[in-house]
Amino acid sequence: MQPEARVVDPSHASAVEETWTTQSPRWKLGTKIAFRFAFLYFSLYNLYIPLHLLAFPPFSQINALYDSASNTIVHWVSRQVLHLSHDFARDYLNTSAGSKDTTFDYVQVLCFLVVAVVATVVWSLVDRRRRNYEWLYKWFIVYMRLSLAAAMIPYGAIKIFPYQFPPPTLSKMLGTYGNSSPSDLMWTFMGASHSYSVFGGALELLAGVLLVVPRLATLGALICAAAMSNVLMLNLGYDFFVKLISIHLLLMAIVILLPDALRLFDFFVLNRTVRLAPPRPLSQRIWLNRTLVGLQIAFGLLLVVHDLRRAHEIVSLRDAGKNTPLYGVWSVDDFSVDAQPRPPLVNDPLRWQRFVVESNEGVAIQEMNGSLLYLHLHPNSLRSAFSLTRYDDPSWVAEFTYDNSSPGSLSLAGKMDGRLITIKLHREDEAKYLLKPGFRWIQDP
Repeated sequence: MQPEARVVDPSHASAVEETWTTQSPRWKLGTKIAFRFAFLYFSLYNLYIPLHLLAFPPFSQINALYDSASNTIVHWVSRQVLHLSHDFARDYLNTSAGSKDTTFDYVQVLCFLVVAVVATVVWSLVDRRRRNYEWLYKWFIVYMRLSLAAAMIPYGAIKIFPYQFPPPTLSKMLGTYGNSSPSDLMWTFMGASHSYSVFGGALELLAGVLLVVPRLATLGALICAAAMSNVLMLNLGYDFFVKLISIHLLLMAIVILLPDALRLFDFFVLNRTVRLAPPRPLSQRIWLNRTLVGLQIAFGLLLVVHDLRRAHEIVSLRDAGKNTPLYGVWSVDDFSVDAQPRPPLVNDPLRWQRFVVESNEGVAIQEMNGSLLYLHLHPNSLRSAFSLTRYDDPSWVAEFTYDNSSPGSLSLAGKMDGRLITIKLHREDEAKYLLKPGFRWIQDP
């Protein structure tokens, strides 16, 4: 809780900002310009956070208007100013797949930068006589803390429950290192160790919780800066597609730490005794100050409960999707096209090597050359049938009926690419494709 501040007569409440401004020291010109730019840029960049959190009527309409205006501006700048011939429809597909480093995202950040620079110049000319922005700076830091907490808490929650980095799938273990991109490798090794993922998520969650408590915000920002430095290096080193976000989250933590930068340097680097941080109350009224602190803490607790519950529900639904009778790795014994058997030749583009059912929504087909084709599964258990569609082309459809009445065997019959397909398969022991569990303190050769 904030320390008690001097009480001001309510009749003079309207003059609080002016009083704080005139009693505080004059800021240097460079400091004022830097604050104006930071205030404008991060306000624009973080604006989606409160709109996203208020994604229910009537705020959902405001959210939709913001998205529409942002899309219109980014498209116009891309076409008319940057002369980019880019397919932004593909960006939306990449965004739904998790990418936050699309061309759209970079153009949007460029727009934020340009607007912030122009507005900073205008603001500096119009308000050049201002001594400082002490009052506005206090509220800006609050906005930054809550925005950063609103990003860190859900990131922590989806690591504590293995949603962001799930255990490696059956099809992933069937692949080869040579077919993996650096980001695939990072995703695999993060998911392979639930304890490490939980450790990283706990740090991010802790940082988010501390950030909503004013007296603990500096510690929260320090933990956040350390955690996000590691995340940023993983994203850069493994070419992961959330570089922009991790850069901005790290910068936000640094901005929050700036008021205490000299004190932190003296304490950690020079080993000097430092004075206590001066109180920075948001209001001169004690009751209002306490109320504002309580609202910030309540906001953080609400985020923690909501995000942990949501991550748990999503993981539970994903695990429930594995409860399908076809789940597992099925090796192809016989494969016929239009009643003609196809021998297991490596150069056969039609024959399957394995049929991998990973959930009641997704399958992977391992072709004879070892490559994997991921398809969307649409089961119909009442008819013992299912259909397959491509993620990139929903109009492509393959339909099969199946018979798995004999334990460990599966028969498929249907149509694919306009041709009659019959397949006989047997279930493999998927344990041989999974990572070997166990932990050992002593590991003798």
